Amino acid sequence: MPIRAVLWDIDDTLFDYTGADAAGLARHLVDEGLGDRYGTPAEALALWRRLTELNWARFAAGEVTFRGQRQDRVRDFLDAPGLSAELADAWFDRYVAHYKAAWALFPDVVPALDALAHGYRHGVLTNSSAANQDPKLRHLGLRDRFEVLVCAAELGVSKPDAAAFLAACAALGLPPDEVAYVGDQPEIDARGARDAGLEAVWLDRDGGRGPGPAGVHRIAGLERLPELLAADTRFGARSAIR
Repeated sequence: MPIRAVLWDIDDTLFDYTGADAAGLARHLVDEGLGDRYGTPAEALALWRRLTELNWARFAAGEVTFRGQRQDRVRDFLDAPGLSAELADAWFDRYVAHYKAAWALFPDVVPALDALAHGYRHGVLTNSSAANQDPKLRHLGLRDRFEVLVCAAELGVSKPDAAAFLAACAALGLPPDEVAYVGDQPEIDARGARDAGLEAVWLDRDGGRGPGPAGVHRIAGLERLPELLAADTRFGARSAIR
């Protein structure tokens, strides 16, 4: 069957999450008087991102609430295990204000969505919460582009679990073999989508991350996506698209 819909990841696929995170955290640390505590801004960001992944994994495993994983991330980052929930929330909220000030789309996003607007239905599947992602998409001017917004926090299951991808397909009312998934993570997004029966497209903007999973399409920018979907290369040579 032909591809009838595209499901999208948000962070570092549509939205420059890494850029906003880096700028927001650097500004926040200066304001908090912590500008020199973690070495360089890159070192601070690396620690913050590592703790984000570790605490998100605990949330995905059902060990902590969505809000709780944020609080624990702050405690870990500040090396302050006894920090109260209220103070951790306040610290995180101050960080978020700087992070939001740096929000931006990648420049290839709107042209790609415009090119695909009339030929495909569109939705979002993200490992976050609707409370985070719906306002973000509205702020960036994209929310009306997507029929459905499926989020792990409300769904109760996260990518790369096949159940997350299948739930998003069900929300569109389509079988997985009629849906493509576009995301920046080779394992969580591409391999997860492939294993769930979707057409998997790995958006590898930076390159140099190894060969990636077998049986997925790999593109360096969204300008290649309309060509890829139009060619319906599931039955052709995947290696031709890079």
